[in-house]
Amino acid sequence: MASSSSNNHNNSSNNNALNRFSLKSTNKRNQESMSHSQLNGGWINVETLNNGNGLLHSPPHNHQQQQQQQRNAALTSPGAGAGPGAGSGSATDHNIQITQPISAPSSPLASPGALNGGSNSGSSPTTFSLPSSSAAAAAIASAAAAANAANATSTLSSGSGSYVCAAGSNSSYAAVGASNAIDTADPNWQASKATVLERNAAMFNNELLSDVKFIVGSEFDFDPIQTIPAHKYILATGSSVFFAMFYGGLAENKQEIKVPDVEPTAFLTLLRYLYCDEIKLEPEHILATLYAAKKYIVPHLARACVNYLEVKLTAKNACLLLSQSRLFEEPELMQRCWEVIDAQAEMAVKSEDFVDIDLKTFESILSRETLNCKEIHLFEAALNWAMNACEKMSIDETSTNKRRVLGQALHLIRIPTMTLEEFANGVAQTGILTSQETIDMFLHFTAKQKPSLSFPTRTRAGLKTQVCHRFQSCAYRSNQWRYRGRCDSIQFSVDRRIFIVGFGLYGSSTGAANYNVKIELKRLGRTLAENDTKFFSDGSSNTFHVFFENPIQIEPECCYTASVILDGNELSFFGQEGMSDVLMGNVTFQFQCSSESTNGTGVQGGQIPELIFYGPTNTVTALNSPTSSICAAPIGATSAATNGVSNGGTATNATSNLNNAAAAADELPVASTAASSDSSNT
Repeated sequence: MASSSSNNHNNSSNNNALNRFSLKSTNKRNQESMSHSQLNGGWINVETLNNGNGLLHSPPHNHQQQQQQQRNAALTSPGAGAGPGAGSGSATDHNIQITQPISAPSSPLASPGALNGGSNSGSSPTTFSLPSSSAAAAAIASAAAAANAANATSTLSSGSGSYVCAAGSNSSYAAVGASNAIDTADPNWQASKATVLERNAAMFNNELLSDVKFIVGSEFDFDPIQTIPAHKYILATGSSVFFAMFYGGLAENKQEIKVPDVEPTAFLTLLRYLYCDEIKLEPEHILATLYAAKKYIVPHLARACVNYLEVKLTAKNACLLLSQSRLFEEPELMQRCWEVIDAQAEMAVKSEDFVDIDLKTFESILSRETLNCKEIHLFEAALNWAMNACEKMSIDETSTNKRRVLGQALHLIRIPTMTLEEFANGVAQTGILTSQETIDMFLHFTAKQKPSLSFPTRTRAGLKTQVCHRFQSCAYRSNQWRYRGRCDSIQFSVDRRIFIVGFGLYGSSTGAANYNVKIELKRLGRTLAENDTKFFSDGSSNTFHVFFENPIQIEPECCYTASVILDGNELSFFGQEGMSDVLMGNVTFQFQCSSESTNGTGVQGGQIPELIFYGPTNTVTALNSPTSSICAAPIGATSAATNGVSNGGTATNATSNLNNAAAAADELPVASTAASSDSSNT
């Protein structure tokens, strides 16, 4: 089985990492309902078969069955269908005429009208005859009574219906349960499965008719080894690997196949998709499921796993997912991982899963130029990784062994860019460096004549911050903004994933002043990040940047609320001529008024003039704080909108030529002005 073995990747080195990986929520693809199926199952149409000796759960859909019933109907007496009591106690067959309203759901397998060879017209009911006997009539009456007991109402709705029998009794639809379990004691269990999907689903993980068994898992897995029955035909129609394994030129007729490199839960998820067309992903087994989908070349399941991982990607699992995405050759997932690692590097390298990444991924992270992280944090993360490597190799966690497992990766850490204090109290105390390296490093920090070092001396560039300006001008002098411990808030959304770093705020308009400030970022009322800090305002119209401790990931097409509470000099600058839509680089921001804003800030004017963020691309130059805000109309624009937002005042719209000038000016983003809204600050 060359094809099978070529896809057998022994990934035991990653098993522990896979088992450690855990996400907080589950994901299940909603399956489109089959035709005529209901939420609680399909419909059972109670009829007779073989002169009442058995019950069939759907109208006959086999041509031979139809012909046989028509022949039987021709042999019966035309007047015998008066009712089940007409031939009571007699073995003579009678016709029971069953009438189905047009409005009632028809069988997904065949229309009852097909038995008469006619078509339905208007609102007349469709009728067809079935051969029956007294015993059959009794069976129908019994089934109808049971169905009526189960369905209190006989109205024609999506959940119930009725057959009207010429004998005078009403028989209701009975709902087929959603479970696909097979009652093997019932010789006619197939009749309860109305569709191919239901019949295939009934075979999932079922010994019945199975022609192959898989021994899945290994003794090193958390899950015990499982024997899983399967059906070659179904597997071969869903996977080219299974097709080659069972029907290819090198196929072997084995009854049992060992699969030691796939977790049993992941293998069952794969089979569930092949049998049931259903994807049920379990977060703790998501990577193992992706591995199984890749191994057996089931791309739709693999894509679903990748989509799930991209949605659940955070700084805590980004490094491990980066390692796995390299193994699975998923470039899109790799790019998403790098975005998170670059922006939230400190959180990423301090995560629990970081120690489980492979050496190549470890080295690629340490060599990353765009990491936003202090080197001392990278050094500490490297030590943790080395300790875990020593434990895996069952060697002592000595400084010598740690350095040995680190190898050249140690020289990717830019130790010379640390502060003297960080080096003296951190790196120098660990014993990782040789005596000569330690001496040379101290000389590098203190001596004028610096020695040659084996470590990079250039500081990492990091990510370049971008700034979204939402106002076209700011007001000052007679129009000031007051603070009484009330909240200024604005709601926003973006069309691409970004990372919010902090806010730009206006300061005092009456001279130098200190401000106490609390900034907060929320989503659906839940606080994602907050920071209490201070900033100094020099009395100019410059904005002053206040940052969160760590960047916050912002998902596209979701609403977030930026809030700030200032305490200090009660008079400050404020923005005006606000824009509801701002294009910054390749990210579009949309702003809306927030119900949490109690100090007057809105789309048209107020506080929080800037959102500072890391974007998908580095199209904007590095941030220099503080920056000059735009406090005048752009070049070529008139000063038509000069009425600022004042205490009790109303923000005015910018004119159309302001829009045109904003689009043309290099220093302004392309924007559309929001509709007029009150933005008072009283």
